[in-house]
Amino acid sequence: MIFMPRCTALAAALAAGLAAAEAPPGALSCSGCHGSDATFPRITGRDPAEIVSLLAGFRDGIQPATLMDRIARGLTPAEAQAIADWLGAQK
Repeated sequence: MIFMPRCTALAAALAAGLAAAEAPPGALSCSGCHGSDATFPRITGRDPAEIVSLLAGFRDGIQPATLMDRIARGLTPAEAQAIADWLGAQK
């Protein structure tokens, strides 16, 4: 039982490290419009599958957009997934 707090602290530290991991290319530019003080929806901490689905909708013209359709068309599926995973890990 003595080790339990240490394990919990270690797990929290590892999770924080993963969340702070280096952003994939393109991910940091998202905060320009989707930051905490922006008028567009905040996307950090959201489910990565939801972000990927939205990006696919923008790319395919299903999701209405003024700018995101052009941004999403420039991402490969792997890039979209990497960005979504990173954004989802941010708090």
